[in-house]
Amino acid sequence: MFYRRKILNLLDKELETREAMVLTGMRQSGKTTILHYLFDQIKSKNKIFLDLEDPLNQKLFDTDNFNGIWAGLSLLGLNKNERAYIFLDEIQNLSIIPRVAKYFIDHFQTKFFFSGSSSYYLRNLFSESMSGRKLIFELFPLTFSEFLIFKNQKREEIEGWKNKEKNKDEVFYKILLPQFKEYVNFGGLPAVVLEADPERKKQLLRGVFTSYFEKDVKNIGDFGDVSKLRDLILLLAERVSGQIDITTLSRELGTARETIYNYLSFLEKTYFITLVDRFSKSLRTQAAGNQKLYFGDTGLANILGQLSSGQLLEQAIFQTLRPNFRVDYYRKDNVEIDFVLDKETALEIKETGTPRDVYYTGKIAKGLKLKNSYVISQNYSTEKGIILATSL
Repeated sequence: MFYRRKILNLLDKELETREAMVLTGMRQSGKTTILHYLFDQIKSKNKIFLDLEDPLNQKLFDTDNFNGIWAGLSLLGLNKNERAYIFLDEIQNLSIIPRVAKYFIDHFQTKFFFSGSSSYYLRNLFSESMSGRKLIFELFPLTFSEFLIFKNQKREEIEGWKNKEKNKDEVFYKILLPQFKEYVNFGGLPAVVLEADPERKKQLLRGVFTSYFEKDVKNIGDFGDVSKLRDLILLLAERVSGQIDITTLSRELGTARETIYNYLSFLEKTYFITLVDRFSKSLRTQAAGNQKLYFGDTGLANILGQLSSGQLLEQAIFQTLRPNFRVDYYRKDNVEIDFVLDKETALEIKETGTPRDVYYTGKIAKGLKLKNSYVISQNYSTEKGIILATSL
């Protein structure tokens, strides 16, 4: 069964445009499924779908003779004399692809659709060779609203923070709460969400981590000692939703600060972690602040670290906000706001929100000249200024 993701509202518009469409994101986030969906939407029969993890498909493109590549594609039924649609999955496995695509786009009626699991790899390859010829879209694990779609759970979508605050239904909240707790514990990777057995969910998550290590870290990471990176990941899992201190990480790992920076950059650009900037009206001040850490998926964070319920909740809320907002945080002199969205809305995350939380969050937000402030509560509350986590 196909479950519609929100990103398809954007991707459907790209079916007949000139630019190559590049879909990237962390492993097992659903890129291949979406690519197959888009393939099926193309009415023309002059189309082809190739998985570049297959060595035989790699060999088809592994040459500088671009006319020879066309000859190979012709044998597979593609006609270069009319508009052709070429879908290539896992393109990080073949570095020549951007040059081939550029040539085909410039000389033939060719529309490309790509998927790949590494922003680190894809952005470097596509930055110059495909300038002006591509659009990149990022696919993240499911938000909570998408999670409910995968669970066939209907929910009225309430738009706008004020409306979410006002429209609270305790009966419906109780219906959604078990679903939300599952989302908090196991995350939003589609295959994990669709698996009913909790033990198999854990096995699938461990498999995602193993695949990431084998395919991304070892194949494209170019690190001499991957055990240090593994140890760093385990240290980071304990620090989810907290600020990271490079000096402390360097000391605990016995590794140079520069190496830690390189590891963090790789982990972020392969979607394994996200580093969130400190909010400030000044770009200089914002750049100077320590960053907060979140994992690419809540389920992965949960199996790799001993996280508190508060950490898991904040990680899950971040995961459902990230695809739709710019997310910063604020902290100064032990005064903190968990999330600042699009530089205008403050959100404080609590397992049980109270009027006191609402007051202090609003006071801090007012001092920062933010337009809105709310407390997100996992537990039910009728208080003004509190939004239920199940409504996100």
